[in-house]
Formats: sequence, C-alpha cells, structure tokens
Amino acid sequence: MAEIRTFRDLIVWQKAHLLVLEIYKITANFPREEIYGLVSQMRRAAVSVSSNLVEGFKRRTVFDSLHFYNLADSSLEELKYQLLLSRDLGYSGDEIYNKINFLTEEVSKLLRSWSESQKQNFKKATKT
Repeated sequence: MAEIRTFRDLIVWQKAHLLVLEIYKITANFPREEIYGLVSQMRRAAVSVSSNLVEGFKRRTVFDSLHFYNLADSSLEELKYQLLLSRDLGYSGDEIYNKINFLTEEVSKLLRSWSESQKQNFKKATKT
C-alpha cells in the first residue's frame, strides 16, 4: 500500500473530488432560477465533503480529524437528498441520478472505512 503523505493521496478524497466535478457539470444545466437555490446548495454540499476531508486530514489529533470526517459525511447525506430532489423536479434524468448516486455511495463507503481505520490506528497507538 502506498504511503499517504497529503490529502491528495486519499482515495476517498479523490472520489469526493470527482463528485464535486460531476455536481458542477450537472448543475450547470439547471434552470436559471435555481442558481441561488438548489445549484448553490448542491455545489456547497459537494465542496464541503472534500473540504472537510482535507481539514480533517491536517488535524493533529484523531479526535479532531474524526469531527471533520463526520462533517464530510453529513454534507454527503445532504447532497444525496438534493440529488434526489433535482431528479424529482426534472432537472436531471434517471441516468445522471443513478451515476452520481453511485458515486455518492462509493464516497460514503470509503469515508466510513477511512474513519474506522483512523479510529483503529488511534486505539493501537494508545495501547503501547
């Protein structure tokens, strides 16, 4: 396994970054009246996932890091709802919804795994 030196080395961050790019692409086609509504909310939530991963990665304690990973997970859940809403409003079709929803689930699983690994590493380090 490759050494993790920066947040860019985290697979969860890489996938979350792809998610941000996808959200920006699809929301560019939303109705103009949603620019300060759903477009802004979805973009903010997507960026929040990646940003909180970055901030959590740089924190000095596992406790602090886990707080930011929890925030990332919360923003991801918010985005999942907004994605569903945009589909139900007819702003994106089922194909786009399914593609991005799959990516959100992938990020969610990776985030849970990353958070758990950090908890386990902390437990091992404190036992010595």
